[in-house]
Amino acid sequence: MDWGTELWDQFEVLERHTQWGLDLLDKYVKFVKERAEVEQAYAKQLRFSQQQSFVQLLQEVNDFAGQRELVAESLGIRVCLELAKYSQEMKQERKMHFQEGRRAQQQLENGFKQLENSKRKFERDCREAEKAAHTAERLDQDINATKADVEKAKQQAHLRNHMAEESKNEYAAQLQRFNRDQAHFYFSQMPQIFDKLQDMDERRATRLGAGYGLLSEAELQVVPIIGKCLEGMKVAAESVDAKNDSQVLIELHKSGFARPGDLEFEDFSQVINRVPSDSSLGTPDGRPELRAASSRSRAKRWPFGKKNKTVATEDFSHLPPEQQRKRLQQQLEERNRELQKEEDQREALKKMKDVYEKTPQMGDPASLEPRIAETLGNIERLKLEVQKYEAWLAEAESRVLSNRGDSLSRHARPPDPPTTAPPDSSSSSTNSGSQDNKESSSEEPPSEGQDTPIYTEFDEDFEEPASPIGQCVAIYHFEGSSEGTVSMSEGEDLSLMEEDKGDGWTRVRRKQGAEGYVPTSYLRVTLN
Repeated sequence: MDWGTELWDQFEVLERHTQWGLDLLDKYVKFVKERAEVEQAYAKQLRFSQQQSFVQLLQEVNDFAGQRELVAESLGIRVCLELAKYSQEMKQERKMHFQEGRRAQQQLENGFKQLENSKRKFERDCREAEKAAHTAERLDQDINATKADVEKAKQQAHLRNHMAEESKNEYAAQLQRFNRDQAHFYFSQMPQIFDKLQDMDERRATRLGAGYGLLSEAELQVVPIIGKCLEGMKVAAESVDAKNDSQVLIELHKSGFARPGDLEFEDFSQVINRVPSDSSLGTPDGRPELRAASSRSRAKRWPFGKKNKTVATEDFSHLPPEQQRKRLQQQLEERNRELQKEEDQREALKKMKDVYEKTPQMGDPASLEPRIAETLGNIERLKLEVQKYEAWLAEAESRVLSNRGDSLSRHARPPDPPTTAPPDSSSSSTNSGSQDNKESSSEEPPSEGQDTPIYTEFDEDFEEPASPIGQCVAIYHFEGSSEGTVSMSEGEDLSLMEEDKGDGWTRVRRKQGAEGYVPTSYLRVTLN
């Protein structure tokens, strides 16, 4: 099956479908572009939806994004959270070690300052003692100096010497203490602090290396599933079946209508050559109903025009035959399921009623009567609906088959009508009378002086309707514009009144009662 054959009247559907295909292609291009941008952050906004293979592809991408979310969660908990907590602990420990080192440095600096102070004091006292000694010696040699001044100067020099000696002892003690503290600082205290810092840094490096391992471990854990996702994407890409998509489109939108036949030539010149007669088909003044025939032939046949809005009906007759059949089949299946459900419920209620009757303490059997009656009512209603839908479905299937016809005849153009004129009314009446003696001809043969029409007029006034000898279906549309012929629509059921006598014409009767000749090649005949 192909679109040109099955979807000949679905121009708008094909227009929408091909546009949808291009939109889907553009959407996929946009998706891949966005996917490339999102790849840097992984799985943030990677949630989409589309049809069939694209849906499967997006599902795999969704699973892929889920795995990236697992990686992000694992890294967030096992790496980011734990390492951030460990980093805070390391910072506190480092702060404590450096505070301890700074306190030791401060103590050593304070000891050095005290040493410098005692040193300067010792230096100052020594100079004062030396100065006091020079002063006492000068006064002692001065003949003008009094004894009291000399004694006082000597006492002052002795006091200064004593102070210098005390400063010396204090400076020596301070120096000894500083040297001891300095040795402890450089050889014991600071090395211990640095060792602790080294241990802390080595533990930090080890933990950081473990964090690096967690990163790769988190990736390795999802690699198998990500591989399956990527394989699923490949399978989704390979599962795109263009032929199947075309078949699906056909099944969804196939109308079941046959293509329109060729338009018939409307011979308006017959008015000029036609001689009015009392038995002529047409208006009372002898002119055929050309305007009515023209209006019928102008019925909308072109599928590309704007379609009128249709009112939905219960039997879905507003839909094309194929779509009507599918919808009726769905409704019938749904009613059958509901009917089976109601019957099962009825059986269950009957069993429950039997149990209540045998064991009254479990319940009152009369309480189930309303529900049983309601179930029976539903069953009857559903059975009627099933019968109704079955009848509609049979009619729709018959309509589809009638429209379908033979596979070769359906897609070929209608054959040309016979070149010979259809039998005249007198011959047809004679043939009919020989069969059932119920028809008679009331038409006088035309005089030789009159202009004889192309086809003799067909007499529709039968005293008694003849019985059909079979049934037939119109394979093609035929516009009976000539005398003795009758119009018929494609797929129309007709009654066979007279078989083809070898001239290519068959006499049929329409359901409306109109009777006349049509081309035999336009019919599918079934004899009684």
